[in-house]
Amino acid sequence: MRILSRLPSTLPAFMGVVIHRGAGSTSSWSEVLGQKTKLRVIEPGNGDPLTNGTVYVAPADCHMVFEQGTVILRTGAKEHHTRPAVDPLFSSAALAYRTRVVGVILTGGGHDGMQGLLDVTMAGGLSLVQKPSEAQDAAMPEYAIAHDHVRAALTVDEIGDALVLLARGGSVPT
Repeated sequence: MRILSRLPSTLPAFMGVVIHRGAGSTSSWSEVLGQKTKLRVIEPGNGDPLTNGTVYVAPADCHMVFEQGTVILRTGAKEHHTRPAVDPLFSSAALAYRTRVVGVILTGGGHDGMQGLLDVTMAGGLSLVQKPSEAQDAAMPEYAIAHDHVRAALTVDEIGDALVLLARGGSVPT
């Protein structure tokens, strides 16, 4: 929520958010996250168009991918013991948007997101992680740092500021 609260309503980008949760999850993460941001936050339907200024939250029990300007929801096999997983989103975004993708890993257990960040980096995009010292569970950011080409480990506030800067054509110091 702190990252989203730092983003302006005029952000010239769209975002995908994956929260590890099971099929029985009844939490409305789009409502929770939407309370602290000026951006539109939704759980998309299959085939919804990708629109700047919108945050797309992966629905429970679906992998969310970005293809040809649309959201595709898949109920395929779990990845890293979870559905939704981060890797499908990052990998699809890297394939579709190449150098315009910024992948961000925040607190969490396991190593979901590492392969997706590698795909982002290999496509010419940028990979960022939350500083492990700040993360509630540092496993995901630490794993990404150890196995990927992470450009920078930043605080949550720094990540929010960096996303605005990058969306406007700036760069992030390493």
